[in-house]
Amino acid sequence: MKVFPLYEGSYSVDISKKFIPFDPAMHDYKDRPGSLFVYVQPFLIETSSHLIVIDTGLGFKTESGELLIHENIKKAGYHPDDVDLVLMSHLHFDHSAGMVYEQGGKWQLSFPHAEYVINRGEWESAYSNPSKSYRTEIFDIVQRSGSVNFIEGNGRLNDQVTYELTGGHCEFHQVFLIEDGAEKVFFGGDILPEPEQLLRKFKAKYDFDPTRAMELRDHYGKLAAENNWFCLFYHAKSQATGRVELKGDAFKIVEGDKL
Repeated sequence: MKVFPLYEGSYSVDISKKFIPFDPAMHDYKDRPGSLFVYVQPFLIETSSHLIVIDTGLGFKTESGELLIHENIKKAGYHPDDVDLVLMSHLHFDHSAGMVYEQGGKWQLSFPHAEYVINRGEWESAYSNPSKSYRTEIFDIVQRSGSVNFIEGNGRLNDQVTYELTGGHCEFHQVFLIEDGAEKVFFGGDILPEPEQLLRKFKAKYDFDPTRAMELRDHYGKLAAENNWFCLFYHAKSQATGRVELKGDAFKIVEGDKL
């Protein structure tokens, strides 16, 4: 199994939910009052049976007009058309906008040969509870494609991918465990978005259920340490992947870009 972080950059985002590129070397934090500062990186995973994208990023394009996630996949040595599974932890804009893209005035799937795996409750919630965090016009394009596989609760997608409904960050957030031979890769989405959230306990105001989210971070951190999972951190500042160790009551992240 091979894992590739598809780094899309760092951004500031405020109550408007607009993601504005932010480079600490060039910009000043005081110029973005009331903003969160986030890093965005989907992941590409090659298993013995599938080429998988987990969450799809912001859907931004390069200066040449190419979808950024496409460029990053090509840099990793693959082609976007070869992706056959797209696993979505949830549908907030920074995780889902890259599901589709516009070219020549026409909107289309970013991964035309892939099955898009989405929690049914998350999909329905996006339409029934209007929010700036969701862009349903993106979902309309995916739905018309007929490529969606709606899943619910906990279960096994195939012989390599299992999923669990967690809630916490949003009501129908889900996480994935990918197993291929002896290797196990865990993607926690925004339940475990960066290593720092394991190293200190806190309740985040941006979570749907802050207490639940905090408890889940501890839960999955312990499982990761116990089972030697290789963890992927979607919003990590510098350490996109790693394994977790538990020393007494304290977590430690062992950095590593290789399984």
